[in-house]
Amino acid sequence: MAAEFFQDKSLDPPVSGFLQRAADPAADALIMTHGAGSNSKSALLIALAEAFAGAGFTVLRCDLPYRQTRPYGPPRPGDAERDRAGLKNAVAAMREIAHGRIFLGGQSYGGRQATMLCADESELVDGLLLTSYPLHAPSRPERPRIQHLPSLRTAALFVHGTRDPFGSIEEMQSALNLIPAKTKLLPVNDVGHELGFKGKSRNEDLAGRVLEEFQTFFV
Repeated sequence: MAAEFFQDKSLDPPVSGFLQRAADPAADALIMTHGAGSNSKSALLIALAEAFAGAGFTVLRCDLPYRQTRPYGPPRPGDAERDRAGLKNAVAAMREIAHGRIFLGGQSYGGRQATMLCADESELVDGLLLTSYPLHAPSRPERPRIQHLPSLRTAALFVHGTRDPFGSIEEMQSALNLIPAKTKLLPVNDVGHELGFKGKSRNEDLAGRVLEEFQTFFV
């Protein structure tokens, strides 16, 4: 199904991105957002959206509030709280469209904000899909971003490259052990933080593999 531009300015922060509507309004839905240097048009998000939409999901690729305000550059330290509010509003907007289960997630920074939001609001969504979770800054493993994980009670599927400098597979598994909810770590061999979507390169098998794992994990 074709993606349509979607915007809801009645919410603050507003919701903006690209929506692929399932034919069945009772279908499950997935909201995905981007990493710190990207946007809703990233090749990885598009590949995942196409795979999930093809499986009958309603899918929204949304731009975080900081990206709606500034088309380029990373988020600023003061942006995170508003970005989480934007994700919460995206869930609210999706509930007006899809009436099945709702899942939330994102790449890197976007996924981390989703986990922080759900650590505070455990009933917000039915599950999380998190690609390339930024466990720590490269070369700074002594400062892991794990403080909120013991409060995360939303089931979560993590997808992580074995060459990701933001966290090794072993470090990720240790972090997941802090989460009281059901979790699974899907390692992706021989790729880094971009999961094989860098420049013009495409990891053609990734989206299908993630979809298969997702459908098994979230029965």
